[in-house]
Amino acid sequence: QVQLVESGGGLVQPGGSLRLSCAASESSISIYAMGWHRQVPGKERELVARITRGGDTNITDSVKGRFTISKENAKNPKNSVYLQMNSLKPEDTAVYYCHADLSVSSRIWGQGTQVTVSS
Repeated sequence: QVQLVESGGGLVQPGGSLRLSCAASESSISIYAMGWHRQVPGKERELVARITRGGDTNITDSVKGRFTISKENAKNPKNSVYLQMNSLKPEDTAVYYCHADLSVSSRIWGQGTQVTVSS
């Protein structure tokens, strides 16, 4: 069973940067799209950014211009996705979950990684 392994969360001061990484445990499977959601206690999980196999991206308005999503390339392992987060704000504090769409109706999730933005 394919799993998603996330890394890169942590504590950062406002205005700082973090880079989240997520890789599927199997490089041979076909993944339609990958992305990141985030969730704070008491609120629904919200989409942050998503990138398709073809490179099309969808980024939520609240992080546009600050967050960048990218996927595997010649330097990075296949079936991986990255979220570069710059100019972080306290309201970006959340658990960030990687997801992978194996098809239009099949989505798997990572275990989540905590991002805390605080001085």
